[in-house]
Amino acid sequence: MSIVISVVLFALLVGALIDIILRSDDQVKHLPKIVWVLLVVFLPLVGSILWFTIGREYSQVVSLGSFGDPRRRERPASSSPAGQSMRLKTTEEELAELEREIEFHRQQDRIRQLEAELDERRRKTE
Repeated sequence: MSIVISVVLFALLVGALIDIILRSDDQVKHLPKIVWVLLVVFLPLVGSILWFTIGREYSQVVSLGSFGDPRRRERPASSSPAGQSMRLKTTEEELAELEREIEFHRQQDRIRQLEAELDERRRKTE
């Protein structure tokens, strides 16, 4: 009987530790993850029970229906303008866009520099 209790406690300990480690920080409530790990390691029974009762965030289950459910084939509404489908950009398109952005900012810096020179000349002539 003591072997069964030991195996169950060990399984509870391992399950709690794995669950704590694999959860993201926003799914852990009340204490930081490291504190939960230490609590479960030093107080295995109490720490594991506390973790599963108050420490973890249980997410809502989203029903996708059964395999043949027609809701599974529905596509979400397109949020792009005029109903156009979203298209991924190629690397060349991304690079061209970045180059245009860099050139725009260079032009803006040059305009600011010329305006500062103009202001400096105006102050000297006054």
